[in-house]
Amino acid sequence: MKKVFSLLAAAGLGLSLSMVTLADRNQEIADRIAPAGKSCLEGESCAAAPVAPVASGPRNGEQVYSTKCFTCHATGAAGAPKTADVAAWAPRIAQGMDTLYTHAIKGLNGMPAKGLCMDCSDDEIKAAVDHMVTASK
Repeated sequence: MKKVFSLLAAAGLGLSLSMVTLADRNQEIADRIAPAGKSCLEGESCAAAPVAPVASGPRNGEQVYSTKCFTCHATGAAGAPKTADVAAWAPRIAQGMDTLYTHAIKGLNGMPAKGLCMDCSDDEIKAAVDHMVTASK
């Protein structure tokens, strides 16, 4: 009877260990295939606070330059005259501000219209041109 009891105990222990291992393996698989994130819709408790609207009103020339124009006009990319390069800007300034504004808004040579700043108004582009011209005299 001791042998039978010992065998049953050993079998029970083995079965218990198998179940624990199987449960761990199932949890590992569940963790691997779980979604990376969770979608939350407006109004649900998990949804974040609404994003505050961007400050309204026109940006000044320095703001537009430092967020949009800087990429090309600081490095000279695509033939853009570098800001503060007096020699590069002198012939452009000589053409007059209206010409500079037109080129900046409509594009010229390697510069696309508005320098790809599609959320910039014409007045903001003009302010950026004024900023670059002032720095390049």
